[in-house]
Order: sequence, then C-alpha cells, then structure tokens
Amino acid sequence: MANFPGTWMTESESVVYRVVPKCACSTIGQIMYYSDHGAFFDGDIHDAKTGIHKWALDDSKPLIERNVAAHQSYAFTCVRNPYTRILSSFFDKICGVQRNGKYYRGNLVPLLIQKYGIEVGDPESGFEFDQIKSFRRFLLFARDTIRWRRPMEPDIHWSAMSGHISTFIVNGGRYDSIFWTEKFNDGMQQVLDGIETKHPVDLAQIPRFNESEGHGPKRAHPVEDYFDDLSMHIVYEVYKKDFRIFKYDFENPANKMPIGEIDIDEVHAKLG
Repeated sequence: MANFPGTWMTESESVVYRVVPKCACSTIGQIMYYSDHGAFFDGDIHDAKTGIHKWALDDSKPLIERNVAAHQSYAFTCVRNPYTRILSSFFDKICGVQRNGKYYRGNLVPLLIQKYGIEVGDPESGFEFDQIKSFRRFLLFARDTIRWRRPMEPDIHWSAMSGHISTFIVNGGRYDSIFWTEKFNDGMQQVLDGIETKHPVDLAQIPRFNESEGHGPKRAHPVEDYFDDLSMHIVYEVYKKDFRIFKYDFENPANKMPIGEIDIDEVHAKLG
C-alpha cells in the first residue's frame, strides 16, 4: 500500500492537500472544510475526525490512496520561508503552552532547559527571557534532531518542508500547485480557480486560523536579529533544499519573500 502521511482531502474529493506544518495549514484545512459544508469546523481543524478525509483516519486511507494514485483531484501544498518557519516553531511549540494547557510533548521543554540551556520564560513574569540566546540554542537542538536523530527524532514542525512534500511524490502523487504562505491569497485563489466547490469561497472574507497564536511569548525582535552568521550556517545546513527548491532568500533573513518562481517539474524531479 502506498503511504500518504499528512494528506487531507475534501469529502467531495474536490481537492487533495499535503499538510506542511507551520505553513498556514489550519487556514487551508478550514477553507477545504468550508468549501464542502458552507461552515467552518468548530474548533481546531487538526482535531476534526469527520467532515474531511485525512490519512490518519482509517476510513479515509483507501479513498485518499485511490484518488492520489489516479490523480483524480487537484493536489497542492503550501510552503513558508525557512527562517520564519523555524522561529515560529520555537515560539509556538517550545515557548508556548499548548491547547491542553501543558507544554508541547510533555517532557520536551524540561529536556531542552536541562540539555541545551534554553529558557522559555513563563506567563507569570510576562515571558521575560533572552529570546535570541534561547532561540539559537533551540536551533542547535533542531539541527541535532534532524542530522543525528538525537536526543530524539525530528519533530514534524521543524523537519524540512522538502521531506514532507517528497513523501507524496515518492508514493506516486503529483502536485498541481505549490504556493507560498507569504503570497497566500494569490496561491489559494489559484487552487480555488482550479477546482469545483460545493460552496463558493471568498478569500477576502476568510479569517486566518492561526491556532498557535496567543499561547506563547510575542517575538520581541525583527527576524534577522535571531540569526547571526553561525545560525545562518546551521539553518542552511538543515534547510538547504527548502531554500533552493522553493526559491527563498538564504542570504538575507530579513527578506521573507521568495526570490524566484517555484518550478513544479523541478520539485517533482528533485524530490521524487
């Protein structure tokens, strides 16, 4: 059986989406849900067990596999600048208290505090801590998980986007479009123009479902302040493919916008 982890599909099978964590996935999932039902899922779309097909749900698996293997529906995914994505992972997953009121993955944060000297601040003190120093230490940890799979396997929120996106291709899927979070409306509109939806979607009216908002400290500095020469080197070591294939600017962390067009054939060739 081919394997399509992280793949979602509307119940109407109008569209197939490969989820890439930290790349507008909550908003995209809600748009897919809305396009079928004329209403948003009440809660975090990641918790939805009905109303949308997901590879993680046993009943959905054969439907997704059949659809993707035959390329019956429009298939797409969405990417984000690697600098802002890893920063967002840090503030959300490491510093933030999750929906269940606990730290992400239970003992992960204490492990990081102990092994890497990371501080995350706490709500009592208004999250006062040295964000730059802590983030750079987190970056070492993220690199260790990706390069050497220790002290644990890499987490989906900071493993490379090219890794997520390639599983779909390697197992026989093909993307019709890959767009940037930074130009979300343009990219999502292109998808909507390419499919038939039960309910019309007006992107101008769609709220942004940022499920990570509000449960961690706010980023206190511009993006580029978090990345010195060494941090940039580490980011490049881990996300080299992401920068190259999805056309982001490695040289300048202050520029979150892409610097070229994504070549979908190149993506399939290099990630297949």
